[in-house]
Parts: sequence; structure tokens; C-alpha cells
Amino acid sequence: MSDDRLAGSSDIGALIVGGEHPGLGIARSLGRRGIPVALVDNQQSITAFSRYVTYVARAEDLRDELKTVATVMDVGRRFGLNNWVLFPTRDETVAAFSRHRAELGEFFRVTTPDWNTVQWAWDKRKTYELAKALQIPCPETFNPQSPDELNALHSWLPLAIKPAIKERFFYATRAKAWRANTIGELHQLYAKAAQLISPEEILIQEIIPGGGSQQFSYCAFFRDGEAHSVLLARRQRQHPAEFGRAATYVETIDSPEIEALSQRLLGAIDYYGLVEVEFKLDPRDGQYKILDVNARTWGFHTLGVPLGVDFPYLLFADQLGHQVKRTRATSGAGWLRLVT
Repeated sequence: MSDDRLAGSSDIGALIVGGEHPGLGIARSLGRRGIPVALVDNQQSITAFSRYVTYVARAEDLRDELKTVATVMDVGRRFGLNNWVLFPTRDETVAAFSRHRAELGEFFRVTTPDWNTVQWAWDKRKTYELAKALQIPCPETFNPQSPDELNALHSWLPLAIKPAIKERFFYATRAKAWRANTIGELHQLYAKAAQLISPEEILIQEIIPGGGSQQFSYCAFFRDGEAHSVLLARRQRQHPAEFGRAATYVETIDSPEIEALSQRLLGAIDYYGLVEVEFKLDPRDGQYKILDVNARTWGFHTLGVPLGVDFPYLLFADQLGHQVKRTRATSGAGWLRLVT
């Protein structure tokens, strides 16, 4: 069977939940192969204007789990999307699909793993806990429960204040993390963060020297304890420059060390699906230290297409039980996001 189209499955498509440029990449990947695509989003999205999107549904809320699940089920029934494949593009949607996998699975093909797996990516406290248990390097991270504990961190300055669970903090601030150069700034920013999230979710983390060019990504379609297909990349530039919300220029690389660390982590949690594991190279000790695990498509997943690693299609084909050949991206290819 040709990898260009799934014969006999033209009535089964993909429902993208949340658009933006990652969603547009999914729509193009599948639509070019004749696979029908639908979109549900709560924001004005470029994906809605794609020639490959047949149905577009507007959602009032995709941050509340129960409302998200109800909306997706309603859209599925309204447009007759039975057995279609779900593609979440945001962390909060991943959590909703994971925790309500059984309900959604009665109607859709759910690509998101169950909560026993996803929790290790969703909560950075658990990510770092697991990393340490698996002897995967990570930045020194503290979880003070009150301002009284902050003065003891003086020797670690400068420090980053970041959330263990991204969503509420990110939507309120549009920032991934804040930098504190002094103890006074640390107290000020901790108090500011405590107005948005609980102290249990506030992480204080050492800042590894270096900018975006020190950050690396392991990107894979992962199943059965190993990578089916893989792409590794170096984040040459990001926006904002220090705590980047998104990559603006990346290049593919080869890195057996990053690959081994990532496979150790993903294998330990029996991961399935598309994933990006982010690392930063610490110039002080030469170690790659884990920062994040994104249990979904990521900003530059479309870089895989011209390199033969078409991530959305690989996942879609697997959900329908079709065999597709294993692929590995070659090094030296670049992806540029002009908007940022």
C-alpha cells in the first residue's frame, strides 16, 4: 500500500482541536493525502482558512476540561465524525483528552495516552521527579511553600520563577517564566505568582547559562517502548529570547545522547503518540538537562515533512492500523517562523 493515501479509509478523517500554526501543519499533512479534516477552536485561527479543512466549529471554552469534552463530542455527533482521529494542539486539551479518554474513545480514535502516562509530562514536578529517578540530568529546582523559604536560595541567583502546570500562569501572563536577579526580585515575583497559582505549583529553578542555541528537541512518533520515527533539532533562535514561548529558527541535528535520554524517559512511562522532549545544554558541566515534555504536536513539527518524517500522518496511519515505514530526519535542515 502506498504511504501517500490510506486506501479504503476516505470516510475517516482527523479532528484538530485548537489551531494556530501547529494545527495548520496537521491539516496540510493530512489534507494533501486526501484525508478529510475538521477543526474546533475557541480562537480566531489560521487553520480555519486552510483549503483542507472541511468543517469548522467555534468553541466557547477549550480550557475547562468538561466543557472541552462536551464540545468535542457535540461537534463529532453534529458533523458525523464517528471514528475520526483526535489531534490536540495545546497542553490543556491533552490533559482533558487523557483524563476523559474512555468517554471520548466511545466515539473517536484518541491519540492521547491515558493519565498514568500524561501526568509525567503535564506536571513539571513529576517530570523532574521521574528524571532524577532515571538518572536524567535536570536543572536544580525548588518548590518553596512560603516566602519564608526564599532567602535560603540566595546562592542560586539568578533564578527563574515558573509554573509546574503551565496553563493558568501562561494565559494570565503570556510568559513561560520570570527572571529574578536579586532576592528582592525573587520575593516580588513569588508574591505575584502566588496571586495566579497556588504555592504548590510555583517552581524556582536555576537558570542554565546560554540562550536558545543551547536548547535541543527530541521529536518522535513513539510506540511500543521505542521511537518509530524521529527528528532531533537545535533551537537556534526563540521568542522571547531567554524564556522562549516558541522556536523561531531550528535546525535538525544528530545527537545519540539526547536520543538515549529521551527514550529512557518515554519508555519508562509507556508513552504513545507524538512527543517533543526539550533539553538545554549546560556549558558548566556539558550535560543535556531536561526542561519540558510536550505530549502533542509542537511548533515546528512540519519540518519533518520534507525530510520524510510526516508526524501527523504517521500517527493517523497507525490509528487506522496501517503500516508505514520507519523514518529518521537527516541533519542540516532548517525551519523558520517569519511571524516572530
